[in-house]
Amino acid sequence: MTYKKRLLLLMFIDSVIVSFSIYMSHFFLNPYVKVFDVSILTSSIVLLVTHHLFSSVFGLYKRVWRYASMEELRGIFFVVTLSIVVAASVQAIVFQTVFERALTVTWMLHIILIGGVRFAWKYYKTYGIRLFPAKREVTATVEEPENRTLIIGAGSAGRMLARQMKETQAVDCDLVGFVDDDFTMHHLKVSGLPVLGSIHYLEQVVEAYEVNHIVIAVPSAERERIKEIVEKAQVVCRNVQILPMIEDIALGNVSVNQVRDVSIEDLLGRDPIELDMDSISDTLTDQTILVTGAGGSIGSEICRQVAKFKPKHLILLGHGENSIYTIEMELRQTYQDDFDIITEIADVQDADRMMNVMEKHQPHVVYHAAAHKHVPLMERNPQEAIKNNVMGTKNVAEAADAHGVGNFVMVSTDKAVNPTSVMGASKRMAEMVVQHMDSKSRTRFVAVRFGNVLGSRGSVIPLFKKQIQNGGPVTVTHPEMNRYFMTIPEASRLVIQAGSLARGGEIFVLDMGEPVKIVDLAENLIKLSGYSVDEIGVEFTGLRPGEKMYEELLGEDEVHEEQVWPKIYVGKSVEPNVNSVLDCIDQLEDFDSSLLRERVLGIAHGRVFEDEELAVVK
Repeated sequence: MTYKKRLLLLMFIDSVIVSFSIYMSHFFLNPYVKVFDVSILTSSIVLLVTHHLFSSVFGLYKRVWRYASMEELRGIFFVVTLSIVVAASVQAIVFQTVFERALTVTWMLHIILIGGVRFAWKYYKTYGIRLFPAKREVTATVEEPENRTLIIGAGSAGRMLARQMKETQAVDCDLVGFVDDDFTMHHLKVSGLPVLGSIHYLEQVVEAYEVNHIVIAVPSAERERIKEIVEKAQVVCRNVQILPMIEDIALGNVSVNQVRDVSIEDLLGRDPIELDMDSISDTLTDQTILVTGAGGSIGSEICRQVAKFKPKHLILLGHGENSIYTIEMELRQTYQDDFDIITEIADVQDADRMMNVMEKHQPHVVYHAAAHKHVPLMERNPQEAIKNNVMGTKNVAEAADAHGVGNFVMVSTDKAVNPTSVMGASKRMAEMVVQHMDSKSRTRFVAVRFGNVLGSRGSVIPLFKKQIQNGGPVTVTHPEMNRYFMTIPEASRLVIQAGSLARGGEIFVLDMGEPVKIVDLAENLIKLSGYSVDEIGVEFTGLRPGEKMYEELLGEDEVHEEQVWPKIYVGKSVEPNVNSVLDCIDQLEDFDSSLLRERVLGIAHGRVFEDEELAVVK
């Protein structure tokens, strides 16, 4: 039905109700009243005109009555009351009297009938033509809904979810009720569904009501609490879903009924990092920003986060044309003409090319995310780790210095602390280059250090998922191995926040909570995939070359207890031994793999090599 037809229909229905109400009010008080009495006709005309006028003012005809609530009822109350007040005023002026009892009865009938028609329509659109909701009967011939659904959380989000699940006919589920820790709701009904108890009794509720689907609807709860609820739910039910974050609902990014499967990020038990939007906006808005490694997991997310601040130019620099093309198309589709998106296919190992790019674009901020990061591969290819991670960082940093870049932010890793691998050592050497550049440049050079990134390329999560899809087993190196974990958006936000906090020479670190055992991560992922650990299995394969049992975020000589921003620490600056780094780069081709590995680990641990030790045999 078009808007015009709908408007005319509502006005016609309301006109009938207004006329009927004022006549019936007089009829109740005097059964022999004349229909065409002057007072009745005058009052009817005044009420009709004012009702339509006030309905337009209060938007009564623009309401979607299928989703009518107390707000719509309040609108009806104001429209009817104001119409009656105007009618009473006209009666007092024209007839020198006010028919109080008739107007009172008219007011009541008016509200009951106007509201009744609208809410009857809501009931019809929700439940069809049934006068009463059909009772659930278990018979051999009636197909039952696939899911017996329990909602955890009877607050506003849970109520909205329940209402939308009822109204969405495509949802094949039978809502059995809520569980909520608010004891004042227990044994009562919310949105027509019983609150069956607290989360503490979840197992008993699931068993008693044959629940096979749980939706967690507590989007505003702290992450630690959500983690506890998820773990309890997974114990008693395989099919567990969760409502999106409250900020995503509030910003309109998702709807309250867009439940999703529980992800491994929900089990981190840590609230996301909050950004200082003002300082970041000052750094990025209307500026030229360059991101190296822009096609990678971290680099591409940095681009997405930077794009929200509307830079003037965003330069996507990367070596792989396919990945750069992918992030370019994504950003163009989202932001269109909001700012210039420029792509540069280039290798950070090419010093002349880096100089050309910096000279061409004159960026204000550089986020350096290009790097080799896979530990076992770099153990087998140490020369490539040094070329890309150390020499590449040196090339980009020197180009940034030469062309007056304001801030240079390097993406580092916790593996750079007391490194046992070539990859970790190469990142520590890159940090040393950055700290050295800061000591002699007007550009502010900083590094950002974080742990393992969930879902990034080469991380354990994609590997575990593939192993689970293939039927297992999931391979874990050691039962006691643990790591710090964070999400890709968290890592990228830290990098961006560090750029705005930079004073020069710092190493920023995110407070990532407690480290997570890899075996626990594997078992949780198995459960999230709908299997039991016994079905898939976990196999321990032993530590790989270069791997550490435990990771650290700061060395003993770098520890600084004060936070510079909530959940962000900065390490104390340590004077880098950059000469050994530069000598290693210059003589890179003279080292064989084993000797190079020994040399870079020594440099990363602060060892000073004497002149005679630099003599090597090709």
